[in-house]
Amino acid sequence: MAKKIAAATTTIPPLYGRVREILDAARGNIARTVNTTQVIANWLVGREIVEEEQQGKKRAGYGAELLADLAARLKAEFEAGYGVDNLELFRRFYLEYPRLLPEQISDAARRKSGHLAGTAANSETVRRNSEALQQFPLPSSHGLASGVPLPPGQLSANLSWTHYRTLLRVSRSEARDFYEIEAIRNAWSARELERQINSLLFDRLAKSRDKAGLMRLAVQGHEITRPIDALKDPVVLEFLDLPESPQLVESKLEQALIGKLETFLLELGKGFAFVSRQERITLDGDHFYIDLVFYHTVLKCFVLIDLKVGKLTHADLGQIQFYVNYYDRERRTEGDNPTIGLILCPDKNDAVVKYTLGEQQERNIFTSRYQLYLPTVEELEDELRRELRFLSPLPDKAKIKKDSKAPAKPKKNREQS
Repeated sequence: MAKKIAAATTTIPPLYGRVREILDAARGNIARTVNTTQVIANWLVGREIVEEEQQGKKRAGYGAELLADLAARLKAEFEAGYGVDNLELFRRFYLEYPRLLPEQISDAARRKSGHLAGTAANSETVRRNSEALQQFPLPSSHGLASGVPLPPGQLSANLSWTHYRTLLRVSRSEARDFYEIEAIRNAWSARELERQINSLLFDRLAKSRDKAGLMRLAVQGHEITRPIDALKDPVVLEFLDLPESPQLVESKLEQALIGKLETFLLELGKGFAFVSRQERITLDGDHFYIDLVFYHTVLKCFVLIDLKVGKLTHADLGQIQFYVNYYDRERRTEGDNPTIGLILCPDKNDAVVKYTLGEQQERNIFTSRYQLYLPTVEELEDELRRELRFLSPLPDKAKIKKDSKAPAKPKKNREQS
């Protein structure tokens, strides 16, 4: 009997795994369906409010009176969730996302009811809203099945009402579009989306881009084609809850990052995979240790991170160059691209970085400031102005060489003068 039970036990796991997968998928689809239905309902409520306001917009105070009356009636029947503040949010939601639903769904019934009036028009409005709720498809990966996400501003089953409510806090349309694209692409939770907005991710990535690059960022999201595209400056580490203190040591900073590795990976951005910490290099009996080693799955290369708690020096830059050169010669394998080196430091002299690294600064060695608190827009603007002073190209070596060979003024002319 025991043997039969044991045999049965060995045959259950595969079946259990398949059944569990089905139930988990169903549970996820139900949650997505509920979330998306709530998003559609809130958008439709917002549309009704806007259309009603437009009919009475000539009356002073009509909108406030309308929302107060509607909130009182809804509270009596639906209790919480439909106060004046939320109704105003639904109104904003419709105005900011006028094309949330496909036109054939949101406008078909509207065209049919265009000539109706009174009770007939009201019942037709109810019917068209019901159709909108029932007809919209709710696949689990809406807009991503083909690998090409929907343009921003269209309904995604991967965004809950909490996501959209968070996005409405972003006033600039280009920034909001960026966060919407990235939230869908990276499956950010609402909390992760809020953290990226609070850390001004869009502004930090936009710092190193021209106007065309800024537009691509807003329309296509964060695309990585070069090493510099994968890096942020500054890197925001407020999640570590470490005080700014001269007593902070590199080992404590490293331990704090490892302790919250998942959040650190979120801050680093997509493509980063953790490999090791304190990676040892031994050369002729001398030992050296690389603080953090990652592999970037998009750029197909190792990323070596060196942590500093003081202002960056030229010796620090020489150290990261040594690590990068070693990895390229000893650890890099076929198919890997050149190794990237990144120094995270609280402060740096951009001129020292520019003249120490030269052209290598644009290829595979980078420096970024880190902050232990969330930045402000003003701080990013100051950072951008500081960097712009160092964007002029290095002196042309050929020109310098040519100038150095220019004939000196004849000595006899100086003697004759």
